[in-house]
Amino acid sequence: MGMDASNLKRTHVVAMPFPGRGHINPMMNFCKLLTSRQPNNLLITFVVTEEWLGYIGSDPKPSNVRFATIPNVLPTERLKAVDFPGFYEAVMTKMEAPFEQLLDGLEPSVNVIIGDIELRWPIGLGNRRNIPVAAFWTMSATFLTMLYHYGIFLSDRHLPVDFLGHDDQTTQIPGISSMHLVDLKTVIHETDKRVMELALECILEVRKTQCLVFTSVQELEDQEFNSLKVLFPFPVYSIGPCIPYLELDEKIPKLLTGDDRLCHLQWLDSQPVGSVLYISLGSFLSVSPAQMDEILVALNSVGIRFFWIARGEATRLKEKCGERGLIVPWCDQLKVLSHCSIGGFWSHCGWNSTLEAVFAGVPMLTFPLFLDQVPNSRQIVQEWKNGVELKRDKGSKQILLGKKEISERVKGFMEAQTTQGKKMRENARGLRNMCQRAIAEGGSSYRNLDSLITSFSEGNCQFNV
Repeated sequence: MGMDASNLKRTHVVAMPFPGRGHINPMMNFCKLLTSRQPNNLLITFVVTEEWLGYIGSDPKPSNVRFATIPNVLPTERLKAVDFPGFYEAVMTKMEAPFEQLLDGLEPSVNVIIGDIELRWPIGLGNRRNIPVAAFWTMSATFLTMLYHYGIFLSDRHLPVDFLGHDDQTTQIPGISSMHLVDLKTVIHETDKRVMELALECILEVRKTQCLVFTSVQELEDQEFNSLKVLFPFPVYSIGPCIPYLELDEKIPKLLTGDDRLCHLQWLDSQPVGSVLYISLGSFLSVSPAQMDEILVALNSVGIRFFWIARGEATRLKEKCGERGLIVPWCDQLKVLSHCSIGGFWSHCGWNSTLEAVFAGVPMLTFPLFLDQVPNSRQIVQEWKNGVELKRDKGSKQILLGKKEISERVKGFMEAQTTQGKKMRENARGLRNMCQRAIAEGGSSYRNLDSLITSFSEGNCQFNV
C-alpha cells in the first residue's frame, strides 16, 4: 500500500472481521458510521480473505475505506457449512500470521485495530505490538454476558465446557439469571463441544482489550450494558444499531441485484399496507428443504401475502409459489423491512436481523435455530414483547413443523387488529422510536460513536473510561 501526503494526516484504523457475512456486514456498517462522522481524518483498511473480496470487493464504500486481503482460511470457505468446527478453529489458528505480515507492509503505520472477538487472536497481537485494540462483538450484550460469566465459572472450577449440558443440572452461576441459564443450557446442548470451547476462549480474551464495541443499543439492553461497565475497567461502547440505515435514503432502492430489482420493488409497492409477511431464516445453517416445503404449503393454504428470501432454494420453491407470494434468493433486507407493505418478519433471530427488525418497527415471528438465536428470541418475546415464538421441540436436532401448526401461527401473527396484535405492533413502534433517538444527535449511540472516534484520533489512541 503506497503512502501519500493525505494519509500522513489521518488516523489509520485496521478492521479485521471474522470471515462470515454475519460478521463482515456489521463491521463494514460500523466503518461507514465512523467515516460518516470523520470523512477526512480517518483511513480504514478493511481486511478480508481473498474469497470474501470476490464477494464484496465491488460493493459501494466510502473513499477512505480500502480493502486489503489475506489468504483464505481453507481452500474454499464454503466448506464451513460442511465442517464448521474445523473452519472455526482454522480461523483462530491460520489467520494471525498473514494478518501480522500484512500489518508490517501497511502505510501509514497502524494506530488502532478493530478486531472481531471471535477471531480470538487480535487482542493478543495488538498488545504484543503495542497497538490499541477495539474488540468488536457482533451479537447481543446479553449473550456475551452469559458466555463471559459461564467461562469464568468453568475456568475457576476447572469444569468441562458441557457442564450444563445435562437436564438435571441446577447450579446457579454468578452473573447469570435463572432465565438466561435455561437458554444457556439449550445453547450448550445443541452446540458442538469444540465450537463452544473455542467461543469461550474468545470471550475470556476480552479481559485484555482496550475497549469493547457492541452493535447493540444501550436502551435495548440497558441492564446488561450497565453491568458490563461495572465489570470491566475499560470503556464499553454501544454504537448500534450497526445496520445500513445510512443507505435507506438512496434514490434507487436495491432490493435485488440484476435486472429484476425494480420488479420486486414494484411487487411490494402493489401490496396493501402491513399485509406482507417477510421471511428470512438465515444464510448459514438454515432450515432443511423439507421444512421449507412444509412452510410453503402452509403459506399457500392460508392465503397470506409473503416475501421470502430462500437463497439456494429460491428457484426450486418458486415453481410451487402461489399468486400471493414472491420468493427470491437475496434482497437488501433493511429496505424491505422498512417498506410500508411489510406487516411482520418470520426470522431465525440472528442478531443483525433482530436489530434491523427493531429499527424498522416490524413485529417478529421467532424461529431460533442455534447459538445466540435462542436468547435473542427470548428477548424479543418476553422482554421487548415485539414478537411471538413459533415453538419447536428444543431437544430435536431435526426441526420439522407441520403445515397445520404453521398455518395457525402465521395467520394469528399477521392479524393486526387483535388485542395481542395491536400491543405487539405498538411495542415494535416504541422500539423503533428508541433506536431513532439513540442515533440522533445527543442520543446514546451518537455520543458513544463520538467518544470512540475521539479516542481513535488522539495521538496515543488511549481509551478513557
